[in-house]
Amino acid sequence: MHATSTLDLSDTRLWSRPDLADLIDDLRAEAPVRRTDTAQDGPVWSVLSYELACTVLTDATVYSSTGGSLLGAGAGKCPVGAGRMMALTDPPRHRQLRQPVVPFFSNAAVKRYAERVERLAATAVREALAKGDVDLVDVVSAIPLTVMCDLLDIRDDDRDLVVRVCDQAFLGRTPQERRAGHQQLIPFLFQQVMLRRTSPGDDLISVAATHRVDGRLPPVEDVVLNLDNILVGGVQTVRHTAAMSLWALMNHPDAWAALADGTADLDAATNELLRWTSVGLHMLRTASTSTELGGQTIEAGDRVVVWTWAADHDPAAFDRPRELRLDRSPNRHLALGVGPHHCIGAPLAKAELRAVYRAFLDQVREIELAGEPVHNTSLINFGFDRLPVRLHAR
Repeated sequence: MHATSTLDLSDTRLWSRPDLADLIDDLRAEAPVRRTDTAQDGPVWSVLSYELACTVLTDATVYSSTGGSLLGAGAGKCPVGAGRMMALTDPPRHRQLRQPVVPFFSNAAVKRYAERVERLAATAVREALAKGDVDLVDVVSAIPLTVMCDLLDIRDDDRDLVVRVCDQAFLGRTPQERRAGHQQLIPFLFQQVMLRRTSPGDDLISVAATHRVDGRLPPVEDVVLNLDNILVGGVQTVRHTAAMSLWALMNHPDAWAALADGTADLDAATNELLRWTSVGLHMLRTASTSTELGGQTIEAGDRVVVWTWAADHDPAAFDRPRELRLDRSPNRHLALGVGPHHCIGAPLAKAELRAVYRAFLDQVREIELAGEPVHNTSLINFGFDRLPVRLHAR
């Protein structure tokens, strides 16, 4: 018998509710896999437990990404780029598309960027302190945007365009708004790919544009779609994780103090803040064959949604998951994915987050709320539209 939820988990208002943890725990205890009717995408299977989430995300032969990796395309619709983008392919094709850009996000590459990232974060916080009252979301946005534009070698006078269309592409309230954002970014990237194919450099666009698969250059459209995904994802995930993490630390002064006096390890704390926030709320897969999951029969063609926040707050996988424990170990959270589609930029994202936290801890004594926080309405990267604060210097 189907376990069906009358609650639409794709309603973003749910994820900012003060009783969220109780609500998710009750749903998970009743049925860790349940049929959910969503407003835009029709019926899906919702996965709320950590163990079953890992099952879905690590088995690409049963749970495919080619039909879409995120909700929002609409019921019965296949997203643009299916089978052509890293996010919308399965192995071995996925590995072929991923391979040329991996070196830009490796641990070795991140070490080379480290000084630049630390300097960007320190400067952003110093400038924010000079203003006093700021929107915390704006303060932290500059770091990942600048880093991604550096990697893609985007000129300074094009960067305002990039940040504006990235916001619309991921934070638009409707599929039409999000599509419009991508449609503005794609012509710009198309032009850049054509230029770099003619005169390549050592930047990410040039490498993606000139890399051959089975001896052939990929279609320009495929390169553009992948760059669009890398750029938007690289900016928004760090932006919202950083803002949500600082909000968490504002509400956990003991954790802030432990980081400030060096009692807490920053690497472990970064992992815990990723788990705690889990801003990438969901990951979508489509069943390639009929299977059983959590006591439910999943038919071929059914869409299965892993709710990341729910998995990362599952008491069966995390001891006292409602507590922010900066020394949590092990901490195998799913905030950056797992399996074939584990976030390609994970090392860089963590380095950027550490740099943001370190800059605030070095320069800021207290972050004081200075207005009403406003959550965004994105189901892709959940966070704040605005987080007005007053910064007090050390």
